[in-house]
Amino acid sequence: MRSAVVPLLLSATVAVGVGATAVGPTGAGATGVGLAGVASDELPAPERLDRVNVTVDRVEYRGKPGVRLVEAPGAPAGAETLVVLPGPSFRDGTIEVEIAGAPRAGSEEGGARGFVGVAFRLQREPLRYECFYLRPTNGRAEDQLRRNHSTQYVSHPDFPWHRLRQESPGAYESYVDLVPGEWTRVRIAVSGREARLYVHGAEQPSLIVKDLKRGTSEGALALWIGPGTEAYFSGLKVTPQ
Repeated sequence: MRSAVVPLLLSATVAVGVGATAVGPTGAGATGVGLAGVASDELPAPERLDRVNVTVDRVEYRGKPGVRLVEAPGAPAGAETLVVLPGPSFRDGTIEVEIAGAPRAGSEEGGARGFVGVAFRLQREPLRYECFYLRPTNGRAEDQLRRNHSTQYVSHPDFPWHRLRQESPGAYESYVDLVPGEWTRVRIAVSGREARLYVHGAEQPSLIVKDLKRGTSEGALALWIGPGTEAYFSGLKVTPQ
């Protein structure tokens, strides 16, 4: 599909009392708020974002404006690949976004699954964060064990997926129906040492983590991809608690 360059439309939500007021295109006369809290037509160019081993492009994908992430040429094998978003430090609250991920051409044979997700409470120097991500090609695999690995929690750098799977099989991953390359709405609810991942607008979480490995930390948000992935992100909304 040919991509057209368009503004990245993100929105911010600010808690007011027990409710929340959306700041963005959902309200009458509202203005979309971008990555740095500015109107969408003033968003920083991708080259001004804090990119870690990725390239970022503003695109329109399957009818939605957003950004496309792929590994940067020459990125070291196994290196972290993400875009750190500017803005206030995040500790507790909800993160909502539409994501789409699929293996890049020729990468699935090497184990790529279209890994795509969101990192939160991120700290730099050294890089550390909590993260929920999806493995879209696992969602409808004929192997039930692969299906059971459709969602994943990790905590970088001390708790990668393989350590968590070895030490606590099945506790930090789960099944959810996914289709590679299709838009998938996810919501992450974070409170203290707990986080829950909701997929496709479901009322019940697909994955519950009650022992976030970095405790009650705080930090930035990031758009995250794994090896061999082509991913798209649209409609990010953050509601601090």
